[in-house]
Amino acid sequence: DIDLTPNRGDCLGVAGLAREIGVLTRTALTARDIAPVPAGIEDRFPVEVAAPAACPRYLGRVIRNIDPAAPTPLWMRERLRRCGIRSLGPVIDVTNYVLLEYGQPMHGFDLGRLQAGIQVRLAREGETLTLLDGRSVALDTETLVIADARGPLALAGIMGGEDSGVGDTTRDIFLECAHFAPAAIIGRARRYGLQTDSSYRFERGVDPDRCDEVMEAATRLILDICGGEAGPVVDVTDPASLPEPPRINFRHARLTRLLGVEISADEVTDILQRLGMTVTPTADGWEVVAPRFRFDIGIEADLVEEVGRIHGYDTLPSEDSHARLLMHPQPESCLPLYALHDLLVDRDYHEVITYSFVDPQQQARVAPDREAVPLANPLSADMSVMRTTLLTGLIETLKYNLNRQQPRVRIFESGLRFVKQDNEIQQILTISGLISGSRLPAQWGVKSEPVDFYDMKSDVEALLGLTNRAEDFIFKPVEHAALHPGQSAAIQIDNKVIGWLGALHPALQKYHQLTDNVYVFELDVAALSHARIPRFEPLSRYPSIRRDLALVVDESVQAAAVLTAIREAAPDSLADAAIFDVYHGPGVENGRKSLALSLILQDSSRTLTDEECEQALARILEKLKLEFNATLRD
Repeated sequence: DIDLTPNRGDCLGVAGLAREIGVLTRTALTARDIAPVPAGIEDRFPVEVAAPAACPRYLGRVIRNIDPAAPTPLWMRERLRRCGIRSLGPVIDVTNYVLLEYGQPMHGFDLGRLQAGIQVRLAREGETLTLLDGRSVALDTETLVIADARGPLALAGIMGGEDSGVGDTTRDIFLECAHFAPAAIIGRARRYGLQTDSSYRFERGVDPDRCDEVMEAATRLILDICGGEAGPVVDVTDPASLPEPPRINFRHARLTRLLGVEISADEVTDILQRLGMTVTPTADGWEVVAPRFRFDIGIEADLVEEVGRIHGYDTLPSEDSHARLLMHPQPESCLPLYALHDLLVDRDYHEVITYSFVDPQQQARVAPDREAVPLANPLSADMSVMRTTLLTGLIETLKYNLNRQQPRVRIFESGLRFVKQDNEIQQILTISGLISGSRLPAQWGVKSEPVDFYDMKSDVEALLGLTNRAEDFIFKPVEHAALHPGQSAAIQIDNKVIGWLGALHPALQKYHQLTDNVYVFELDVAALSHARIPRFEPLSRYPSIRRDLALVVDESVQAAAVLTAIREAAPDSLADAAIFDVYHGPGVENGRKSLALSLILQDSSRTLTDEECEQALARILEKLKLEFNATLRD
């Protein structure tokens, strides 16, 4: 088995490998002596090349009166078998054998099925072709075809057609050997869902100068095996369209710099000449012209690679690289992503990594308001769009774990989601989490309780707390397509939504056959990346004063809004404000609730008086009454 790099099309045949081995081992290559087959008949079949840029050279030959029942010799069948090719009849076996020997694809047509002459042209609008594998394809106008007066016979350089192929009753054949430009073949086979030995070679380049030798070798094999009489070779060549290798200025100093070793000029010249290149010395190196069969040689770096390869990679010195390292400043206010990861891991989460490609139907259920970006060449139908949310992967991971008897799941993922905005694709770094099952692992100390909304909210608040700006983030009730109505919230800062959290929507739970409640969150990492640097303030030597209030407000009033209003109305002496109880029931009107608040007042320069505290409370109560119609609970 020989493994080749994709650029070495010249080694896709035994002759090319022999030439390469001769270069590596400094062994002279013994060329095969292929004597031209004299024409036994004068029959010619007309050939017209209408696209010479795509087909610079086309050779054809008529062979008549072959024996279609002649068996392929055992030696040829065995060699083909060892190369993974089954015997399909003598003519086809010969073309396959020549393909393996020279790397030159050939094709045989049943001459009795051809009309008027061969045309090498681009396909016309609306033309179709039934291939040798039985498939019918609609041809586009960029595809090069071999045609006759009736229409296309074969995809040039890719596959022949079923209607003109050699069969068990074929007695007269038209043998084709051509050079097709790689640019005319690249991508055409894939366009029709094909990958053939022929297209693989023509895409990488086939030696145009060897067509004569290959035609004579194939003709001799067919005549020896099947008998018959061969006509003269019809050769249609456009010299101006044949590939001409570039003249490359190869600098010795550049070679030394890239390889890191000094190789003598004589050795470099010897290596290049053994590779079949034309070498002319210049003031700073050489002018090099590669042989026409080396389609992979185009720039100076290619020549450096060839010299290094033949000289021997194992002989090149290896040294530790030396570079001046620069330390880039890392702002203290920048919160790294790993800090978010570490916090979630500390809170009993496991990190997962899922695909960025998701099922479009799953994506539509989770985020119907976001247009997903489709993939041009998806791996499969259920991985054909880019995710607009990380939730799709987390839900699939949850199901995977539940199906393997893991009822308690706490997972998170950070990664990119892809959103279309103003006809552009935005890549947004996001962190998302999911919890389901019991609040704590099974133990004797506490009863097993399922997780709820506030378990998830506490984890999110812990993430927000890493920024030292937790009070700037606001949780606001919202409706979300993926979340349970009444159990979902948007997370805002500076009037901008940067995430959401809540319980999974009952319809999604039912669709995924999830029996336990599932709670999820998603946050934009950019909103958490800028933290407030802690700043020390001296501790007050004076006592603090605590005042507790029980306020009655409407059910719709958010606790965060009440705390914000208190901080706006309170004097600088307010050290802390917190809500420690929410009450519904007797003594409170329907549609209203009671909030119990604690206020801590403290000054750093003196002891506050009761009168100052009462004045502060009065200002706070007045603000709350104006904004929320709040009253003190009796």
